Amino acid sequence: MKALRLLPTILFACAACTATAAIGITGAEVEDILSRLDDSLPRRNEFIARRQNSICELQREFYANPATRVKTLHEIIDRYSSFNNDSAMYYAWLGVRIADGDSALPFRLRATALKPLAGFYESAMDDFATFDSVSIPPEYKADYYDAGRQMYSFVYGLFPSYRGFNDSIGRQLLQMQLRLLDKLPEGSVARRFSTGEYYMLTGEYDKAKAYCLELMDGSDSTAAYKARLAHHLATIARHEGNDDERTYYLAVSALADLTGGTLEVKSLQELGSMMFERGDVDRAYSYLSMALENAVECGASMRMVETARSMPIIEQAHSGQIASWQRMIYVVIAIMVLLLAGMATLLILLRREMNNMALLQQNLRSANKIKEVYISQFMSLCSIYMDKLNSFSKIVSRKLAVGKVDDLYRLTNSGKFVEEQSKEFYDVFDNAFLHIYPDFVRQVNSLLRPDSQIVLKDGEQLNTELRILAFVRLGIQDSPRIAQVLNYSLNTIYSYRNRVKNKAVDRENFERDVMNLSSL
Repeated sequence: MKALRLLPTILFACAACTATAAIGITGAEVEDILSRLDDSLPRRNEFIARRQNSICELQREFYANPATRVKTLHEIIDRYSSFNNDSAMYYAWLGVRIADGDSALPFRLRATALKPLAGFYESAMDDFATFDSVSIPPEYKADYYDAGRQMYSFVYGLFPSYRGFNDSIGRQLLQMQLRLLDKLPEGSVARRFSTGEYYMLTGEYDKAKAYCLELMDGSDSTAAYKARLAHHLATIARHEGNDDERTYYLAVSALADLTGGTLEVKSLQELGSMMFERGDVDRAYSYLSMALENAVECGASMRMVETARSMPIIEQAHSGQIASWQRMIYVVIAIMVLLLAGMATLLILLRREMNNMALLQQNLRSANKIKEVYISQFMSLCSIYMDKLNSFSKIVSRKLAVGKVDDLYRLTNSGKFVEEQSKEFYDVFDNAFLHIYPDFVRQVNSLLRPDSQIVLKDGEQLNTELRILAFVRLGIQDSPRIAQVLNYSLNTIYSYRNRVKNKAVDRENFERDVMNLSSL
């Protein structure tokens, strides 16, 4: 008879399994859901406060309306379940005290089912054994089997290493699950969910996956089951060896628990362990730390134990990572110290070189001054020489005038000798001056207007204007002296000086600017 009642469910599972295409979870989807979980973790207190506020509203309703106290009490226990186990048990026993007759039975069953989560698994099993399944009223049969399923499920998760004990608990869990299915309304969300769990327990993962996926894609009526459905899909993915899919559904389950303010969580704990296996120590530490904090606040001793098993490994890895970062920081600091020392050394050497350069420049300036003095003295000697030569020429002319040496007279009287000597002097002077002031012509032109630039003829080093300015640069500004050296009349020198001043950009300061022109 039971098999006939299960037949439509079995047929649905087969059809759903056939119609459901294989769903592949990509790495991008995994990273996206993990990022969403990471972004939501800081809002944990906000989600918890929201759930606490809903409980407070129910508590006010409980005291305000005595007629609906039993119904409200069940809702309070529902909201405290997986949130604060101690409070859930308290209100369950409160229900036992205030309920009349058989209506107290569901509260006793709920208190018994919650005990293993607090670590009282033996007491829970003893209490459950006191219930007579035959004498339980039909309307509470589903509550009885659901409490047995929940209790044995908690106990089953406590002792994963004890095969003999766990196999016995597993058989009783499967029996409770199967009998619960028979009591749930046909086609209800609760029955479809329990059917998926039944196939999970029997190892028929394809059928279980079909049911879970169908409910995951369902309406709002299945939202309350989302965290558990996603956890079941993660368990199936683990059996299939699909790590990406397992990570994805664990993250979906953990995110649903988090936003719902659920503190008795398993997905976040498993996800933290898996992150450690994948080498993501930061996430592993973050997830497991929060899972442990949740378990403590919830009063779920079983979850504390499960989470604590992984924490030493994660703590060690995290400490190792911190130590690695510290070593890296020390290395960076050492490199920075070496760089600073190198920079300090370079600055000292640079300052020393700058001092040497300053001293060298000072020596060069002194040498230039000495050169200018030498040239000035040389010019003076040349001036004296030219004066004597002119005097000699006049004497010779006078003597020849009274003598008979006509050729000598014509030579001295023509002035060619002085002219030749002057030309030779100009060449010597030009070479000597431009050797010290090689950029003199360009610098003088930079002081003149663009339309008045001095352009030398082919073969010329300096012309008359430039030679006069050269004497000015050497500090010889006396026009008679310049005229004497260059063998020009004084008026000619005045004329050339005024002409070149008129070409200047700044006429008033032109000769001062010439005196400031740089040498080598």
